[in-house]
Amino acid sequence: MTRHLRATYRHPDARAYRAPGAPWDVPSLDALLTTAAAGASGPLVGDDTTDAALGGAALEDQVAAVAGGLRTEGVRRGDVVAWQAPNRSEVVLLYRACWRLGAVAAPLHHQAGSSDVDRMLGVLTPRLWLPLDEVTARVSAFAAGSDSVRVSAARPSDLAVALFTSGSTGEPKAVLHTHRALSYKARTMAAVHGLTRADAVLMPAPMAHISGLLNGVLVPGAVPMSARFMTRWDPEQGLKLIEHDRITFMIGPSTLFVSLLDAPRFTTERVESLRLVSSGTAGVSPAFIDDASARLGAFVKRSYGSTEAPTVTTTHAGDPAGRGRDTDGRSTGAAQLRIADPVTGREQAPNDVGEVWLRGPELFAGYADVQQTRASVAGGWLRSGDLGTVDAAGWLTIVGRIKDVIIRGGENIAAREVEAILEAHPDVRHAVAVGKPDGRLGELVCVFVVASQPFDLDDCRRWFEQRGVARYKTPERLVQVTHLPLLAAGKADRAALRDRAAALG
Repeated sequence: MTRHLRATYRHPDARAYRAPGAPWDVPSLDALLTTAAAGASGPLVGDDTTDAALGGAALEDQVAAVAGGLRTEGVRRGDVVAWQAPNRSEVVLLYRACWRLGAVAAPLHHQAGSSDVDRMLGVLTPRLWLPLDEVTARVSAFAAGSDSVRVSAARPSDLAVALFTSGSTGEPKAVLHTHRALSYKARTMAAVHGLTRADAVLMPAPMAHISGLLNGVLVPGAVPMSARFMTRWDPEQGLKLIEHDRITFMIGPSTLFVSLLDAPRFTTERVESLRLVSSGTAGVSPAFIDDASARLGAFVKRSYGSTEAPTVTTTHAGDPAGRGRDTDGRSTGAAQLRIADPVTGREQAPNDVGEVWLRGPELFAGYADVQQTRASVAGGWLRSGDLGTVDAAGWLTIVGRIKDVIIRGGENIAAREVEAILEAHPDVRHAVAVGKPDGRLGELVCVFVVASQPFDLDDCRRWFEQRGVARYKTPERLVQVTHLPLLAAGKADRAALRDRAAALG
């Protein structure tokens, strides 16, 4: 039985956002991107599997044809279309075809394991599901043999996407966004970054993530400008594409740019077209900004956002470069920040550390699960779970995380999920997962286990593979112990284990 998703969060400022000239006085995503593409003369969408790229009338014809194929499959306004695919041009066609029909696009991470996929599909119950090994063939068939749909059924207030993120429990959370929120965000970020039709973006981040969607599909589509997608990140291939496509803009975790800089054939001359790099995950230090800026010859800056509240702070075009080095930026558009005591919710004074609370027109429309929404929103503010400070001038600096989430190469991994998988093994009595600092990936998954039999990393890897768990969630360091250090309340001392993990070779 299919399901129609519903917004579970009402913006308290919705009436003001809808006023003429206000943030939500915008077209649907279909109307925004179709109108922008009509004025483009060059190729707009390509990937690393071919030198060819789509643009202009050819791109619009393919969008219309794929929309016709989805309609033939029974997809109508409000229905959910889910797929699993790496970064390929056909994913752009799927997104835009869904928005043409007023359907909800629900991409699943292409590395998600079978058990992850089953759980996510259980949340969505989509009208149409396109599995990993069928996406290319099905989209090609739609594009080649379907009646075109050229009239949009979408309204700005409709839900546009359901994107998955994991909370501290590891349970999948389907983050819902509307057309108007994302249309506003695309226009806002194009202006904040100072992007024009002369720019070109290289996007290795998965389009199933908000970063890949926003910066690879929406912002380039709204400008419009060229976007080249990578099916998987490879530093040498990245260098080739930057040279070939004259890439000017990239966004991603610092680990991506570290690997680019460490590539054996890297030279500053090969990346001379780059002018803007934005990075917004753990490990974005001033030292990284300095090194990357000098060697890339580009303006490198920090940014902050989440699936629920995409890119709410960054350095704007024209801001002092030093602010992008030492802070995570200032508010974009109408986004609001509040630093609150994590326990009482009381607003903190400037420069005091507290939990980052967020509010604004780009904020999500809630999770698919209303209980998850109620647990995350307080008085119209999203409680981010991140710790930070805001100075008197409004510049945000993230200093840590409240939740026990391991961030590996830009992927959020819930410690509790890893622990639950391990403790399901018949020989494992107790497990604690922590992040081990890593210069390339930010953090590695390190686990401490108490087991009744010898249990090593190979045993662990086999178990995770049998359970159909994504590879990036599989532990990379394992220490078998006879007991775990405990706090007075009887809980595992995670701080002590993080220190021990950091000391491992």
